[in-house]
Amino acid sequence: MSIKIYKPTEYGASADGKTICTKEIQKAVDDAAKTGECVILDKGIYLTGSVFIKSNVEFRIEEGAELRGIMDEESYPDVWSRVAGVEMKWPAGLLNVINEKNVKITGKGLINGQGEYWWNKYWGKDKKGGMRKNYESKDLRWLVDYDCKRPRNIIIWDSSYVLLENLTIIKSPFWNVHVCYSENINIKGLIIKENEGPSTDGIDIDSSRNILVEKCYIECNDDNICIKSGRDADGLRVNRPCENVTIKDCETGLGEGITIGSETSGGVKNIEIWNIRANKTTNGIRLKSAKTRGGVIKDIKIHNINMIDVPNPFIFNLNWNPSYSYCEIPKDYKAPIPEYWKVLSTPVSSELGIPEFRDIQISNVNVSNSVVAFKVDSFKEKPIKNLEFKNVKIKSIRAGYIKNAKNWKMTDVSLSIEDKEQVKLENCINVELPQIV
Repeated sequence: MSIKIYKPTEYGASADGKTICTKEIQKAVDDAAKTGECVILDKGIYLTGSVFIKSNVEFRIEEGAELRGIMDEESYPDVWSRVAGVEMKWPAGLLNVINEKNVKITGKGLINGQGEYWWNKYWGKDKKGGMRKNYESKDLRWLVDYDCKRPRNIIIWDSSYVLLENLTIIKSPFWNVHVCYSENINIKGLIIKENEGPSTDGIDIDSSRNILVEKCYIECNDDNICIKSGRDADGLRVNRPCENVTIKDCETGLGEGITIGSETSGGVKNIEIWNIRANKTTNGIRLKSAKTRGGVIKDIKIHNINMIDVPNPFIFNLNWNPSYSYCEIPKDYKAPIPEYWKVLSTPVSSELGIPEFRDIQISNVNVSNSVVAFKVDSFKEKPIKNLEFKNVKIKSIRAGYIKNAKNWKMTDVSLSIEDKEQVKLENCINVELPQIV
């Protein structure tokens, strides 16, 4: 049975890169959704704002076609979303799958968010100004990421059975791909690059389940791939874990590595990360959280990893970035306070707030030319526990440190370092050390 093809050009769209064609693309999607058919963008540049893909539609961007985001804030209407772990209204993405199922976004074409406008809005053209500098001067560093409302390139929200395949994605104003409250999602063969702006994460998997990320190449200015589950009081209220996630056969270039956190409030469990090549990534495997996040992070398997020129192969900082992580409205602040400011600054008790990381296996890892092998700092109240390294070889300048850890086992772990000093331990119980070679 032949599939009916809907083309935005047949609805009057001009793929000249100058004419806005949001309405024409959306009309093609809406018509295709009536019978479950395919929308195809042929060769050309389609200038558009937010487009909403519907259930049972394949949205195909062919090779030579470019979906180019408009540099205009009004072209991205506010939708209810979760941003950096907190539910609030925020601009829709360039492509959106919201409350839908059985969706495919495919093709060898290009998605270009034209993020420069929003990058400059955040930190200025010289990266030393913008809203960031203004907010820091008011002791509001923790707010600027939320108030500087920047679209994401692709949002998958509360949806199921979605495929993203073979696209090249560049210049996102904020995160490139955000999967939230969704299940049975396959992200395959993406190339994500040219992301010089702040918080341009590659792929963020947020309080979702049954997720497969495979055969992707990612360069960005923050986390290449990140697993999240909500922030502080709001994340604890929602209480949705991120679980059953597989990340395999991927390569990371510039960026902050593969990360769990910092939003951990709903918990993270049953994660497998394997066959990863990290090349000149700032970090290899990163765990991060804060004393107000909470959550149980467990049953993590990481294996068959090759890191080349990665300064920090294992960086576990559970009291991460205090100026961003801890939210307090200045007492002398007199302007009207938005509701989401109040949500962000809601206190969390230490009983609920200190996260628990445990039951982690790391094996078959080769690290060449790192700077510090281990940077580990947890909480005395809840040390990182039950972690096993097996068949790990690290070549580094310095060994590093492990603070607040319990029951760490190292089998066939060798560390070749220039200064010949062993890893420094602080407040550790039953923690084995690597062999210095």
